[in-house]
Amino acid sequence: MRAAGFTGMDDAEVSADGWQVTDFADAGPRSMATLVQSTGTPAIVVSFLDSDVGFIEAAMPDGSSWEGLLNRDIAEDYEIPLEQFPIEPAVAGALAWAAAAGLTPDEEAVRQALTGSAQFAEELSSALLTALGLSAVG
Repeated sequence: MRAAGFTGMDDAEVSADGWQVTDFADAGPRSMATLVQSTGTPAIVVSFLDSDVGFIEAAMPDGSSWEGLLNRDIAEDYEIPLEQFPIEPAVAGALAWAAAAGLTPDEEAVRQALTGSAQFAEELSSALLTALGLSAVG
């Protein structure tokens, strides 16, 4: 991840199915693409705005990607243009990403995570990762 431009990383935790999860301070504009290209594996990043809103970026080795937004109600309070993060393409992208990653996603749970509200966006991020078929870390 460092070579891809991620900085301020914590030690990675590994889930039961081998996925690695880590917190990081910052990433460059092409960090996600560089990470996926260098590892040849899918990746997903959620960046948080004050724990209120989550911005999702996911990419696959074939070059396809998708974006999403967590905590849309609060994002609207921040005047984030919701039309830049349409729900249906995000759901479709998430399902395709999960399938490409060899995971079994729950479409309704993905939709709920992408449209739901929570006190902290991290709660929705955890729900999304579970909905995508990623096992819990630890």
